[in-house]
Amino acid sequence: MSALTDEAERLACLASLGILDTPPEREFDTLVRTAQRLLGCPIALVSMVDETRQWFKASCGLDVSETPREDAFCTHALRADDLLIVTDATQDPRFARNPLVTGSPHIRFYAGMPIRIERADSAGRIPVATLCVIDREAREIDETGIAILRDLAQLAEALLAARSTTISLVRLAEERRKDLEALDRSNRQLHQAERMAQIGSWRLCLRTQHTAWSDQTYAIHGVPVGDGTPLETALDFYSPQGRALVEAAVARSLSSGEPFDIETDFRNAQGEDLRVRCMGEVELREGEPVALIGVFQDITERYAMEQALRHTAQTDDLTGIASRSRLNLFLDERIRLARESDVGFTLLIIDLDHFKAVNDAYGHPAGDEVLRVMADKLQSACGESGLAARIGGDEFALVVTEGADDVALPRLLRKLLEDLRYDVRTAGRVITVSGTIGACHFDGTIASRSSLMKKADEALYRAKNFQRGSAAIHGDPTAIMAYIVAPKNIKPPRVAGAARHHGGRVEHGSSEAGSRTVTRPPMPT
Repeated sequence: MSALTDEAERLACLASLGILDTPPEREFDTLVRTAQRLLGCPIALVSMVDETRQWFKASCGLDVSETPREDAFCTHALRADDLLIVTDATQDPRFARNPLVTGSPHIRFYAGMPIRIERADSAGRIPVATLCVIDREAREIDETGIAILRDLAQLAEALLAARSTTISLVRLAEERRKDLEALDRSNRQLHQAERMAQIGSWRLCLRTQHTAWSDQTYAIHGVPVGDGTPLETALDFYSPQGRALVEAAVARSLSSGEPFDIETDFRNAQGEDLRVRCMGEVELREGEPVALIGVFQDITERYAMEQALRHTAQTDDLTGIASRSRLNLFLDERIRLARESDVGFTLLIIDLDHFKAVNDAYGHPAGDEVLRVMADKLQSACGESGLAARIGGDEFALVVTEGADDVALPRLLRKLLEDLRYDVRTAGRVITVSGTIGACHFDGTIASRSSLMKKADEALYRAKNFQRGSAAIHGDPTAIMAYIVAPKNIKPPRVAGAARHHGGRVEHGSSEAGSRTVTRPPMPT
């Protein structure tokens, strides 16, 4: 096939998407923002090249919506059908005199990955667009950056494929309205496709407010096939939040003429909780809106799989508590809430002491059991609104939202230090595993999650340097020790009612330790 024929086919495939000159879409905008952020470039684009121009479906960092085709770097990427990297356009003979290099936006670095779709005859994929990042400074891109660009381009391909599928369904619905004979034939095909994909179609008459549903739409609702359902009855299947979402989407579409695409929770007539996706657009007759038409899909399985994958990604496989990624998300949310409502919280970072000795003496199964036991103890200590997480091999984190103010925190730490003491006994030998803790209370002086983690880490290392099995609080120079029974014939460093240090002062503790003693000597700063 000649290059001219290839280009004609490419332009036909691009036209079939019906995407040129369409309004911005959230998914594509998110894609370019992600590319801009991950690759550190000021400009990111989803670019489509037709006969005369390069048009941007989504853009970050660029004010124009299109450029002449002959100036487009993306034309070269489409022609090569592969990743195009230009590290310094002023040194590349193909682009050195390009107006986009010599003038605004002064392109120096460019990396563009073709976005492909399936040909209409299923004869392989053909490039119709590019995902590209641009910098005004010459630079290199490493293998990680290349992999990110390729992955994001694959996501763009999935978006275009989904768009193509949606267009096909809408065309089928329109054919049913135009031709009764074609309607009968199309219905049989469509019903099979609907059952396979769990997708139904619908039409809402704006004059009567009655709906016309396909068989699969009735099936998703769990009701017998009927002659039409009033809008109010149809909305009763949604939760109050879901109903408000649907009503807002319909009103917005009718006022602006723009299509909508929403996902929400849904309960069918049998009381089964589902997750559904509803897409719709205005049907015009002689320029006037007469109906809303669209498709309706049961995405419960897909949604559950996504949630399960997200849960797996955010759960430590060995201990069952949160992973580091989940901790990061939780801390970001707690910081946001703390800044909005002045509700504080405390981050604890815990290192296990003598854990390596357990692995060395008894093997990894014993070590794994220690990790699970410690995770259970921390889970019990975090409270209903807190979080326990494993963030390393033998390192844990605890976010405490209740009972962790300046007065209660030392008491909580002492109890936690005692709870984390765990004896591993095998063949007459005992190894006592304990925890060393660094704590930091979030307040207005802490700028970010990383700063909070760093301060808690610093407190942890102060405690380690002082004595394993102790705790330290950021900003407090004193050490916190567990409630430990004093060995016989050894005089405790403090008697009940003796002290904990504040600066150079000594403050007596309460009798809550009974016969056990607590010491809080000053810690080296």
